[in-house]
Amino acid sequence: MKNIICAISTPMGKGAISIVRLSGNGCLEILKKVFTSSSMPITPLPNMLYLGKFKLGENLFEKCFAVYFKSPKTYTGEDMVEFQIHGGTILAQKVLEKLIEEGATLAEPGEFTKRAFENGKISLDMAESIIGEINAESEGELKASLGVAEGKLYKKISSLQNGLTECLAKIEATLDYPEEDIEQTTRDEVFEIIKNAENEIKNLIILAKNSQFISNGINIAIVGAPNVGKSSLLNSLIGQERAIVTDIEGTTRDVLTESTSYKGIKLNFIDTAGIRESKDTVEKIGIDRAKKALSTADVILYVLDASRREEEQQIQIKELLLNNNNVLTIVNKCDLERKLQKQPNEIEISALKDENIEKIKEKIYFLVLKEEIIFDKAILLNARQLQILHEAEDILNQINESKTFSMDITAMLIKNLWNCLGKITGECENENIIDLIFSKFCLGK
Repeated sequence: MKNIICAISTPMGKGAISIVRLSGNGCLEILKKVFTSSSMPITPLPNMLYLGKFKLGENLFEKCFAVYFKSPKTYTGEDMVEFQIHGGTILAQKVLEKLIEEGATLAEPGEFTKRAFENGKISLDMAESIIGEINAESEGELKASLGVAEGKLYKKISSLQNGLTECLAKIEATLDYPEEDIEQTTRDEVFEIIKNAENEIKNLIILAKNSQFISNGINIAIVGAPNVGKSSLLNSLIGQERAIVTDIEGTTRDVLTESTSYKGIKLNFIDTAGIRESKDTVEKIGIDRAKKALSTADVILYVLDASRREEEQQIQIKELLLNNNNVLTIVNKCDLERKLQKQPNEIEISALKDENIEKIKEKIYFLVLKEEIIFDKAILLNARQLQILHEAEDILNQINESKTFSMDITAMLIKNLWNCLGKITGECENENIIDLIFSKFCLGK
């Protein structure tokens, strides 16, 4: 029988409420030892909130709420108890110490969710989506994580595994009854299923390309000569005065990253030092960092000053942008008399007056994502899951090369593919993968 685990499930610090939870067979007995309530019967009713006193020590009580959840209709699939106490670091710690004194064990990071997985309440991909929900920094990432939590990815992977199981059954029948002379028919049927699996996996990998932008956002470097209005543009894009703006060239000495959201996607804007020849040691470091930002950005905003001729704005900057297709030319200060010649596919703006700023965001969005994402239908894949899909592709190539081999070799490779895909849902033979996933959770989850 598993031990009873306990943890503080709310962030440490002052607040209205702190929650301390227990899970495991026997947690009801601990509840009866530490908590008394005039309204609570000898055997507490499940899902009922009771007001009472938690015994911290001799003549020392905390007035709080307690609720008992009966298995299997709980988060972990086991009996659970939660105490809702007044928010406070020391108080929550004292409640936790009392529960440990009464026989509970401090939970490891992610152990509550790991028990939910082990007890069949969620699949492994659903567990990972909970990490996504907790860490979500944009509306789109949250919606996509919720979709995985509802089982969208699990259903796709499970369907693929079911097809592979069917393949193994067909091959087994052929090997068991060779006199039936059905090997060629079986081969055709098996490789038809394999072909469909290959197409599904390729589609999932294509979906994963958008996943990185849903999770991490789009990185946009703002570059240009000094004093063209890069910092003013950053302030307009994020809607607040974040970057220092002056008429003095070289004010920005380092990269500054700020984010905003557009259509549910996080846009990470990187304001950089004006690129020019400089003898100032600090400014030179900032310029080098600006050049590095160019190589890692998903989109580059090349900013020009409409009131200055192009030769005054260092044409050599263009040389740094030659091999990058995702460059948007932004002509700033369009509220002033224009001296700059027309630029191909330019976007005219005034950062000072917030003119055409939303158009820049729209251009960035569709330049990277090509079309608007429907987050309710999106399947969010993390880096680990994408790596597994690429491993699956490699095994599929081996299976296709095995067409002329004996069926038992094909069966072995299909079994490898089944296990590979199972590393996404948890339906595999690798315990190390499961331990790794749950180690990423916080305490109490």
